[in-house]
Amino acid sequence: MIKIQNIYYMLCYAFEVLKKDSYKKLETEDFENAADLFAEILALGIAEQIKKGIIKDYEIRIEETSYLRGKIDISSSIKQQSMLRSKMVCVYDEFTENTYLNQILKTTMNLLIRNPDVEAKQKQSLKKLICYFNKIDEIDPYKIQWSRLTYHRNNATYEMLLNICYLIINGLLMTEEKGTKKLAKYLDDQRMSKLFEKFVLNYYRKHYRELDPSSTIIKWDTDNEDTEFLPMMKTDVMLKGKERILIIDTKYYSKTMQKNVLYDAQTIRSNNLYQIYAYVKNADKTNSGNVSGLLLYAKTDEDIDLNKDYIIGGNRISVKTLDLNTNFREIEKQLNKIVEELELLKNR
Repeated sequence: MIKIQNIYYMLCYAFEVLKKDSYKKLETEDFENAADLFAEILALGIAEQIKKGIIKDYEIRIEETSYLRGKIDISSSIKQQSMLRSKMVCVYDEFTENTYLNQILKTTMNLLIRNPDVEAKQKQSLKKLICYFNKIDEIDPYKIQWSRLTYHRNNATYEMLLNICYLIINGLLMTEEKGTKKLAKYLDDQRMSKLFEKFVLNYYRKHYRELDPSSTIIKWDTDNEDTEFLPMMKTDVMLKGKERILIIDTKYYSKTMQKNVLYDAQTIRSNNLYQIYAYVKNADKTNSGNVSGLLLYAKTDEDIDLNKDYIIGGNRISVKTLDLNTNFREIEKQLNKIVEELELLKNR
C-alpha cells in the first residue's frame, strides 16, 4: 500500500510544476483519501491555468451547411443527400477552447464534484472553476482516448493536469487499515509504473546531479552492423560514478514475485532478471565488472522485503524493494543508500 502523502511527493518529482509555491500547502495538508488529494491538485492547477488563459486550439468540425466553409466532403454530401436541401457537408478547422484536453478537464471536475469521497471544501473550489468551462462540452469518461493526447510548447502546462485526470478517471480502490486511509491499488499498474520510474529518475536528478542521472539507450555489443531487428535497450535510470556505473530498472506490480507452480516457490520475475542482465553485460563492453544492475521494485501491498545481491557473469546484480508505505524521509534514505552502498560518489 502507498501512503496518500507519498503519492503527492512522487508527483512532485515526476512533475516539477507541483513544487511551485501555489502547491506548497499540499505538503502539510492531511488528506483523508487519494480522491481529496487529486481534487485539490486539480483545483489548484486549473486555477493557475485559468489565470494564464484556457488554451485554445484548432479542432476539426464536420457540418452540413448552406455556406461554403473549409473543404466540401463530397462523399458525405452524396450519402446524406444534402444537396436536396441546398446544403453541403463541409470539413473545416475551428479555433476554439472546446478542445479535447479541456473536455477531459471539465469531465474530471464533474466526476469529482459528484464523488461522495471528495470533501465539500474541494467540491466548492471545483464548482467555482467549472464556471469558466461553460463553452466546453463534457464527454464520456470511459471513451477517452488517452493515447491520442499529445503535448507541445503551447500546452505543456496541461501534461500534469491530464495525468491527474487519468488517475482519477481510471479509478482508485480505497482501504482503511488501523485508522489510516491508504491507496490500496490502482486499476492500472502500467500508469503507476511510469509514475514510479519518473519519480526515481527525477529524485536522482535533483539530489545527485554529479552522477549524471539519465534514461539512456544502450547499444548492443555486437560486431554485426545490422541491428535493425534487435530490440531497443533503454534504461529507466543510469547513474555514472567515476569508476562505477549503476543501471536501475524500476518495477511496479501488484504482485512483485512470480510463483513456480512446480516447486511451490516464489522467485524473481525471470524476464526482469534477463532484461537487467542484458543491459549490464552490453553496457560493460570491456567486461570490467564496474557496471552494476539493480531491479528496484515498489513495495506496495505485499509483505516482501527484497535486498539481494548476486555476482552474475562478473557483474553485480541487485534486487531491492522500495517501501512506499513509510514516511517519505525513509524513502529518501532508501534511495540514498543505493548510491552509498555502491560507492558511486567515491573519488568524485
